[in-house]
Amino acid sequence: MRLDNKTSELIAIGASVTANCQPCLQYHVNKAYEFGADEEEVAAAIEIGKTVRKGASAKMDKFAASLNTATASNAGAPVEGCGCS
Repeated sequence: MRLDNKTSELIAIGASVTANCQPCLQYHVNKAYEFGADEEEVAAAIEIGKTVRKGASAKMDKFAASLNTATASNAGAPVEGCGCS
């Protein structure tokens, strides 16, 4: 199954908001309009992205706080890297 261009751009809008990427958001909003999205659809995609970002950041904050208390007990643990770089 393949998503149509408008749906793909609306998903990309939500992902851009979740990733905090302003250039991506502007690009995908413009593309969504080009593919026939209306203001209500774009606003809905933005709200979904904000909801996902809010939930993810709350979970990350809770996880980071748990690591603060665990840091002292894991001081000698080997570091394997995270794969970010």
